[in-house]
Amino acid sequence: MEIEIPTQHRAQQQACKVKASAWHELPISAAKSLRRDPLLAVNFMLLVVGTACGPLLLRAYFIRGGTRKWLSSLLQTAGWPLLLLPLGASFLSRRQRRQDTAVFLMTPRLLAASVVVGLMSGADNFLYAYSQAYLPVSTSSILISTQLAFTAGFALLLVHHRFTGSTVNAIVLLSVGAAMLGLNAGGDRPPGVTGPQYGAGFGMALGAAALYGLMLPVMELSQAWHAARAGAAALTYTLVVEMQVVIGLTATAFSLEIYLAIPGESRRFELGEASYYLLLVGTAAVYQCFCLGTIGAIFYGSALLAGVIIAVLIPVTEVLAVVFFHEHFSATKGIALGLSLWGLASYFYGELRAKAPDTQQKSSPDCEN
Repeated sequence: MEIEIPTQHRAQQQACKVKASAWHELPISAAKSLRRDPLLAVNFMLLVVGTACGPLLLRAYFIRGGTRKWLSSLLQTAGWPLLLLPLGASFLSRRQRRQDTAVFLMTPRLLAASVVVGLMSGADNFLYAYSQAYLPVSTSSILISTQLAFTAGFALLLVHHRFTGSTVNAIVLLSVGAAMLGLNAGGDRPPGVTGPQYGAGFGMALGAAALYGLMLPVMELSQAWHAARAGAAALTYTLVVEMQVVIGLTATAFSLEIYLAIPGESRRFELGEASYYLLLVGTAAVYQCFCLGTIGAIFYGSALLAGVIIAVLIPVTEVLAVVFFHEHFSATKGIALGLSLWGLASYFYGELRAKAPDTQQKSSPDCEN
């Protein structure tokens, strides 16, 4: 199984990566690539599955008797060994063509950058897991959608993604939606959750959104730095998967001691031990889909593209939470969700409008994906 990009495509991509315009890849060009690159389509589907289903599985763990926030934090990256299978297949494919090929393609600098991102991911996972323990999925999802605002801000600072009026409008609308939920804090508090716990979960969700909004541009920047280095190996999809393995391994190391508590908790789980372990494995696998889909979206597009896809799936998560967990969907949540969708629509409109004059230039042979 070969998951590297063809040589000609790699050379063209590396040449484009060092240009600022490649750092600012927007949804319209990604949509064109989606139709002709199977790997991009696969990454898009992985991101959809992880974004829509991950929060539900994580919340189900707490609803049915799970109590350990560090364990739920670990589950968000513990599925990284699954990536060793495609990496092994890629290595065997490379070795058939060249016997002295390296097992790993990462440079020390890219390895260090991935470790840093992994540490950030471990902290972000804990913040998100803490919020899931005390907030309904429908509330936490709207709060997490503010990551698009943070992603846009950090993308401006780190990768120089330009701000437009539509981007500012989207940030304002997402912020107002989160503020409305804050004014109604406690109105949808789950049974058994105290006021301070709900408030802490609310703050943790916003903190997770902010930290994740920083992580996405940092991942894009690390890829761009590698591609711009003279003499560095081409930035291939195999290399990106290696980055995700390091990120996942580093983030998982945050909570290794929690394994000692799993047997005892499994015996107290409402749905039984078998369901407990099945939920843990399923959650880890789904979140690995999310992680791989995210870093793939950054590789093929940009940090903002990944952020937009995640935010667009808010309504799906909202509906699934109401259907499976029978969560109360108040008028305030409806207005906040409407503002979030309005902000996303504004962002899309602005990006498509700004991209339209450059469409012909982007499709030129020298920088075509």
